[in-house]
Amino acid sequence: MKYIKIFLLLAVNAALFYGLNTRFGSTPALGKFLSPNQGIWQNETSDVEANTLQLEGLSAPVTVHYDDYLIPHVFAANKTDLYKAQGYITAQHRLWQMEFQTMASAGRLSEIFGEAALEYDRRQRRKGMGFGAENALKTMASDTETMGYLEAYKEGVNAYIATLDEASLPVEYKMLGYAPEPWTLKKTALLLMYMTDMLAGRDSDFEYTNALSLFGKERFNMLFPDYFDRVDPVIPSEREWDDWLVSIPEAPADSLHLDQLAATIERPHPDNGSNNWAVGPQKSVSGNPILANDPHLGLNLPSIWYVMQLATPEQNTFGATLPGAVGIVIGFNEDIAWGVTNATRDVRDWYKISFKDDTKKEYRYGDTWKPTTLREEYIEVRNGETFIDSVYYTHYGPVTYDETFKGNRGAQGYAMKWTGHLGGNNQRTLLELNAARNYDEYAAALKHFLAPAQNFVFASKTGDIALWIQGKFPNKWKGQGKFLLDGSNPDHEWQGYIPQKHNAHIKNPERGFVSSANQHPTDQTYPYYVFNDGYDTYRSRVINNFFRSKEKFDVADFKSLHNNNYNLMAAELLPVMLDSMDTETLTADEMELFNEVRAWDHYNDIDKAAPSIFETWKDILKDMLWDEFENEDLALDKPFNYQTVYMLTHYPNDPFMDITATEETETAKDLFLKSFKQAATTLISWKERNGNYQWGDYKATYVGHLLQDLPAFSRFKLPIGGNSGIVNATSEDHGPSWRMIVELGETPKALGIYPGGQSGNPGSKHYDDMIDKWAAGEYIELDFMPFGAAPKAMMTTQTLNSK
Repeated sequence: MKYIKIFLLLAVNAALFYGLNTRFGSTPALGKFLSPNQGIWQNETSDVEANTLQLEGLSAPVTVHYDDYLIPHVFAANKTDLYKAQGYITAQHRLWQMEFQTMASAGRLSEIFGEAALEYDRRQRRKGMGFGAENALKTMASDTETMGYLEAYKEGVNAYIATLDEASLPVEYKMLGYAPEPWTLKKTALLLMYMTDMLAGRDSDFEYTNALSLFGKERFNMLFPDYFDRVDPVIPSEREWDDWLVSIPEAPADSLHLDQLAATIERPHPDNGSNNWAVGPQKSVSGNPILANDPHLGLNLPSIWYVMQLATPEQNTFGATLPGAVGIVIGFNEDIAWGVTNATRDVRDWYKISFKDDTKKEYRYGDTWKPTTLREEYIEVRNGETFIDSVYYTHYGPVTYDETFKGNRGAQGYAMKWTGHLGGNNQRTLLELNAARNYDEYAAALKHFLAPAQNFVFASKTGDIALWIQGKFPNKWKGQGKFLLDGSNPDHEWQGYIPQKHNAHIKNPERGFVSSANQHPTDQTYPYYVFNDGYDTYRSRVINNFFRSKEKFDVADFKSLHNNNYNLMAAELLPVMLDSMDTETLTADEMELFNEVRAWDHYNDIDKAAPSIFETWKDILKDMLWDEFENEDLALDKPFNYQTVYMLTHYPNDPFMDITATEETETAKDLFLKSFKQAATTLISWKERNGNYQWGDYKATYVGHLLQDLPAFSRFKLPIGGNSGIVNATSEDHGPSWRMIVELGETPKALGIYPGGQSGNPGSKHYDDMIDKWAAGEYIELDFMPFGAAPKAMMTTQTLNSK
C-alpha cells in the first residue's frame, strides 16, 4: 500500500514529536502532513466524490462521464460553460501541478524552497519569462472571444480552489507547507511560456562563438555544418519553392563579433522533441487517413498531459490538454486530427551590449545612446530576505548576463532577443484547431501561433494530409544568430520575418505520407536561411524508410513504429568500431563483451545486453574524441552525435582523435580500443553489483515526481526499450510523454497512452495506472462519445450545476 511506503520514507527516529512539528531550513514540518485529521490520509479519497457539484455561472448543467481511467467526457451547452468546466475538472485532479509549473515559469520557487531556488528564479526572470507572458496577455486582450474563454477557465479553477480546506489540499501543499493562490490569466500565459521555453531549441550562440575563436572557421564549419551530409527533411524534396518572391538580407561585412563567456544558463533538455506522421488514403489499408504523434519530454508525475473529451453541440474534441491552458493541445474531432513536434528553429539570439557607464541607463546603438528600462524583480525567499534583482531591458530584450549574473565586466552585458517575448496568441491556435473541420481551417488556425517553432501534422476524414512548420521566424542573413551579435551595430538586427505563407509546408505529397522527427525542415533548395540546430538524423530516416517499405499501412503498423527500438546510429557506427578493434589485447571478460555486441541486431530491446555495451562504449568514445571541448574557462558544446559518427568514419586520423592528456598520438582506431576497455570496466563492475547488464535494467527508466526527491511518489526501473535517437525515444527519464493514433473514418477511432495517470493524487489508483501499459507498448481506447450519448455501464457520471 502506497501509504505504508510514504510513512516509512518520512518517519524519523525517537525525536518524532519534535521533528514532526518543527521546520528545519526549507524542509516543512511533517506533523500536519501526517496528521489523521488534515494530513495525507485525507487524500485517500475517491477521485469522483459526488454525483452533483455546484459551479456558479453556468448557463446550463454540464454533464461529465468518467471512464475506467478517469478520463472525463465533458458535455456542455456552449463553449463558455465547457471551458469553465474544464478549468474546474482539471483543478480537481491537477491543481498543485498546474500552479507549481506556473511558479517555476515565473521564477517564484524561492517562495516555496527558500534560498536553494534563488539561482533558478533569477535565471527565469533574466530570461524574461514574466515579460513574455505579459506581452502575450496584451496580444490576447484584443481577442475578446479568447479572453472570454480564458476568463471562464479561470473562474472554473478558482471555484474548485474555493471548495478546499486544509484537510482537502493536494498532498504536495501539505508537504511543502503552503496553499494555492487564486488562478489568474497571467498564470495561463506563464504556463504557455513554460512550454515555449522548454521547446526553444539549443541556443548555443556563446558556445559556438567560443569554439570559433578556439578552433578557427574552417575547423568549426567541419564540426558544426549547416547541413549534415545526409538529410531526409520534414518537407520532402519533391516540394518546390520557385513560385515564391523571396528577399534575403545580405550579411554585413563585420558579421562576426567574438567574445567569451565561461558559463551560460541551463538550457532545455537536448532531447525535447517528438515524432509525428500521417498517411493518406492511398497508403492506408482501410482507405482512411491515419495520424500519430508522440511528443518526447521529461517523464514526470503528475504527467505533463491530462486527457479529456470536450464537447458542445457544435464541437466535439478529444485529446491531451496542458493543465492550465484552455482546450485540447494534441487530439482530434469528428473531422480532423492534429499533432506537433518540435521544429527546433533558432529563434533566440544574443547581443553584446556596451553600456555608457556603470549605471546602465544607456547603451550604444550606432552613433547614439539608447535608454534602457529597469525592471526590478522582487524575489521572495522563504525564511529569508526578499532578493531584488535589477534586470535592464534593451530594445532587443533583457540583459540576461551582466557582472551580477555570469557576466564578465560591469560596462558590458549580453541581451537576449527571442520570439517568445513578442507576445503571440498561441491559445487562439489551439481553440481554432479544436473546432477546425478541414485543411483550410487548420491552416488558418496556425497563423496565430508564434513560438515555439512547431511541426503541425494534420489529417482529415476527407483524405487530406499535411504538415506545416509554424512559428514567427526571423529572415536571417546566412550565419546570423549562430554566433554572438554586436548590439551596438544596427546591421546586426533581425531585418524582418519570413512571411507566414512562406513557412515550409506541404499538402498531400505524392509519396502519400508526411512525417517529422525534429530533423532538418527542408533540403537546401528552401530559399531562406535555416541554421542546423542539432537536427535529428536517425529517427527521421527510420520513420521515412518504414513508410517507403511497403504500399499500405494500418493501425497495427503505427503501434509497431511507435515502439520501434532499432538503433540506426549503432547500425552505422558499430561495424566501423568492430572492424577496427585489435582483439588480441582483450581479456577473456572483454572478449565476452565484444562477442556479445558483435552478434547484436541493433535493436535496443530490454532483454539484450548488447545495447548496454554499445551505449556505454559510444558515450565514453564521444568524451574521448571531444576532450578538447573540456574547458573550465570557456562555455563549449560538443559536436552533435551525427557529426561525431561522421568524423570517426570519414576522418579517422584527424588531429581531434588525439587525446590531449597522453604523450602518444591517437587515431580513431586507438580511441575505439581505449574506450571499449573503459566501457568493459564499467559494465563488469555494474554486473558484479546488479547481476546483469540487460538493457532494461541498465537503462532503468523511471518516471519521477516533479519534486525529484520524492521516491515514494515516483516509479522506477520500468521495463522499456529504446533510447535517445531511437523512434522509441525513451531514455532514463525522458521519452514519449503521450502516444496517440487516430484513424479518421466516418467516426474517428483513436488510441492513446501516457506514462502516468489522470489523477495528481499519489493516493489514487489513477495516479500511475497507465505506466505499465505504456512501458509494454500498449494503448487504451479513446472512447469518442457523440454529444449527448448515454454513458456506458463502466462510467461514473457527475453533473455540474450553477447555484
